[in-house]
Amino acid sequence: MFSLDAIQKFYARLGKIQPYFEHAGLPILGIFIATLLVSLTEPAIPALLQPLLDKGFVGNGLSLWKVPAAIIGLFALRGLAGFLAQYFLAVLSNNAMQKLRTALFAKMQRIRINELAKTTSSSLSNTIVHEIQNGTTQLVNSLLSILKDSLTLMALLAYLLYLNWQLTLIVFTIIPGVAAIMKYFSKRLGGIAKTVQKTTDDLAYVVEENVLAQRMVRLHQAQGLQTARFELLSAALRRLSIKGIMGGSAMTPLTQMLAATALSAVICIALWQNNAGTSISVGGFAAFIMAMLMLVAPIKHLSEAAAPLVRGLAAVERGLDFVDSLVDETSGRLPVPMQKTSTALRFNNVKLRYKDASGWALDGVSLTIQTGQKVALVGTSGSGKTSLINLLPRFLEPTEGAIFLNEQAIPEWDLAVLRKQFAYVSQDVVMFNDTLGANVALGDPNPSPSLIQQALQAAHLDELIASLPSGIHTVVGHNAAQLSGGQRQRLAIARAIYKNAPILLLDEATSALDNESERAVQQALDELMQGRTTLVVAHRLSTVQSADSIVVMSKGKIVEMGTHEALLAQGTHYARLYQMGLAD
Repeated sequence: MFSLDAIQKFYARLGKIQPYFEHAGLPILGIFIATLLVSLTEPAIPALLQPLLDKGFVGNGLSLWKVPAAIIGLFALRGLAGFLAQYFLAVLSNNAMQKLRTALFAKMQRIRINELAKTTSSSLSNTIVHEIQNGTTQLVNSLLSILKDSLTLMALLAYLLYLNWQLTLIVFTIIPGVAAIMKYFSKRLGGIAKTVQKTTDDLAYVVEENVLAQRMVRLHQAQGLQTARFELLSAALRRLSIKGIMGGSAMTPLTQMLAATALSAVICIALWQNNAGTSISVGGFAAFIMAMLMLVAPIKHLSEAAAPLVRGLAAVERGLDFVDSLVDETSGRLPVPMQKTSTALRFNNVKLRYKDASGWALDGVSLTIQTGQKVALVGTSGSGKTSLINLLPRFLEPTEGAIFLNEQAIPEWDLAVLRKQFAYVSQDVVMFNDTLGANVALGDPNPSPSLIQQALQAAHLDELIASLPSGIHTVVGHNAAQLSGGQRQRLAIARAIYKNAPILLLDEATSALDNESERAVQQALDELMQGRTTLVVAHRLSTVQSADSIVVMSKGKIVEMGTHEALLAQGTHYARLYQMGLAD
């Protein structure tokens, strides 16, 4: 039998899921009543057989229509109750699935960005979209099956006791055996289910990687190696799936063998009772055998319910673990933007170390940026420029030191208000599979078509819009793949222009543009930067010569700072970069 500890652990696991089934009293009540009706009608079937055999064939006055009418009415009641049970089940499972799926997606939107590095996008999408749906459906279906078959089992056993308690005692002997089989296979199937989940994620990740790196795979003739990698994981998943099916399938013949053994014993003892003069009627014996055989189905279903129950619970728990394990972003309480001060941004001895890194990404950075000032960050790759930029909207948190916006430490700001102060264009452009207009006005619940047009025009995309039959309502596809690299970059710039934030963060914002496009967009950016505080991470030093201050970084430290002319005159770090013609 199941141990008390195992039962307690199972209920504890169900307790984690319970909040997603709140306010589901009516569906649960409907399922219970409908299932109870179906279960209680099970003994009625063999019960109708007894008078039919004892009276119907011996001319004992049993009306011809009574048993057929009772059978029709019985199955009509069972059909209606079964339909209602399935209806309420669908309402219950889909409501819970929607709540859990929404909770997972909302969690993804508020966790710290560096927490996403703990998982892959394919694993995350598989959990939110597929595993939650399959897991919730399997879990609720399994629990319904357990409820229905448990009630049916009790009803049939009660009827058997009523007919012949001595023979029924033999039937009870198979229950411990079934429980032992279920315990063994449930534990085994639980381990297999978790391994299948991980292997499925790994397989999906290989597909995701190869879609993203298709050009490199073909250029380097790596199709064979990648196919072998896919086949290795696919074969492992196949083996695990077969193991799971074999484990689930083995329970059925074992429980049937127990039932067959008990049936043989019942027949032998019934014959002995008949010879001893304590026989029951033919109808009673036939009803007993029929009811006993009907026990096989719920016992079989109970043994089979373990596999989908374990798989469903494991899938749902994985989603709950995602909710519980990843850390949310924290927010301050400054509800509205503070009045602008002469100092827009101030870094005070800021240090940053990435997890598991041996050195500092930023090492004691102190920097003051005045309101309306244009500051350029230059330096070789890995010098900390992008890390510094990402600290401002709190995409990263400093390990030591403090950062101030308008003389208020940025953790004190309400997070949404803080991020409204920044418009950000990075070298990694990300677009949604939506219209051009929706991508430009991202986050605006009431976008202005005229402002969208102005932003696109300022980003020198007006010719592109004019060439599209649907204009700003054209869907750009997955990550705007139908646009050129330069057009995508300018679309990102149009998004920053539309946001009209007081501080601009430009991380290689023109890196994907050709010379002609860069000049055009740079002119638009120059106009946009008027009166705004701007931080520019630059690849081409020619784009930052007009900056109020150029900050040269190396190995996470500021090594020199000044205007273009002053830094050239010093003839050190910046001058060497300038002679190379680039800063990265």
